[in-house]
Order: sequence, then structure tokens, then C-alpha cells
Amino acid sequence: MEFFLDTADVDEIREIAAWGILDGVTTNPSLIKKSGRDFKQVVREIAEICSGPISAEVTAIDTAGMVEQGVALKNELPPNVIIKVPCTPEGLAATKILTEKGIDTNVTLIFSASQALMAAKAGATYVSPFVGRIDDTGHDGMELIAQIMAAWDHYQPSTKVLAASIRHPTHVLQCMQLGAHTATMPAKIFRQLLQHPLTDKGIDSFMKDWADVEAAGNA
Repeated sequence: MEFFLDTADVDEIREIAAWGILDGVTTNPSLIKKSGRDFKQVVREIAEICSGPISAEVTAIDTAGMVEQGVALKNELPPNVIIKVPCTPEGLAATKILTEKGIDTNVTLIFSASQALMAAKAGATYVSPFVGRIDDTGHDGMELIAQIMAAWDHYQPSTKVLAASIRHPTHVLQCMQLGAHTATMPAKIFRQLLQHPLTDKGIDSFMKDWADVEAAGNA
């Protein structure tokens, strides 16, 4: 399973990348706005830290505009940048054109299995179903991942399923169990996934025992 970081905070990316497990980074206009920095400069810095796919989102809503922006971003930014487009009719058309140009894409804002499969048919490299936003409506976001993975079992598309809008570690665990290819999450979820009280307790116990060993050796 690929672990992606969902942020535009370069310091967070450096932190998680240092663990040796970061496979990619997703960004969006909201995250870039939160960073308060220039979009292209942020993406360039991210690409220097992480060699995996870096999603850079277009802001146009028409097909021609998405293609124009996608091609420009691909030409101006590092080669591991992939183009993020919304799951709309215009977005699927743009995905098809960008794919034919050899440009990898991440189709985002997916809320149904049919949207995911249509994006895959258009040639998407990744599809991004939004788990947490479905939970916010009172429905089960993980049921969407289950539906998509069932469709993938039937039809075997090459497109990877990238679970997005991850809100807590249980979402990630469920994605693992369902076979999602990728999960993108905030830095705090990475930290929570790594923490366990028994790990902390075990380290404390080992350190106390080692202190006793050293004390005995110095006696």
C-alpha cells in the first residue's frame, strides 16, 4: 500500500519523508491557500523532498482549460508531478486527452463507484474517493471503498484507488483490509498510525533494564 501525505506544508513533508515510508504527496487549492505561499514554488520544493507522485490540481473547470493548465504544469514543474482534475464530464474529457499526451492524472472528488470506474476508463492514473466527506453526510465512506474495490476485482483496471479525505487511523486500517492501493492523509494521521502505548511501554521497560545493566557494570 502506498502512503501519501495530504499537505502543502513543506516542513511536514520533510518530517514524514525522513521516516523512509513516504510514497507521494497530494495537494489542492485549499492546502496551497493555507500555506500562504506560491503554488509552483511549493510544488517544486515538495518534489525535491519526495520522489513519488506529487498531485498538482488544475483550477479551470472547462476541458480546454484543464488540458492547457495540465500541460503547462507538466512542462514547468518536476517530472514526478501528476495532474489532478475533478470528476466532471469536462474533467474526464481532460483526463483522456492528458493521458493520450503521456501525462499522469489523479481524478479527484469521487463519491461513487461509477464515477471511479468511468475515471479509470478515461485513463486516470489514480482515482480519489473522498471517505471523510461521505462520513460527514451520515453515510459510511468506507462502503464506497468496498464498492470500488469490488468493481476493480471484476474489471482489473490499471488505475490505482487512492483513498482521500482520511480522518482517523481506522480509515487507513480499513483501506488496508479492503485492498485500496493508496491512502493520502494529514501528517497527524501518520503520527497516530505509528504510535502505540505498548510500544512506548516496551521502550521504557528496555531502557530501565539497560540502565540496571550499566549500573551493575560500573559497580
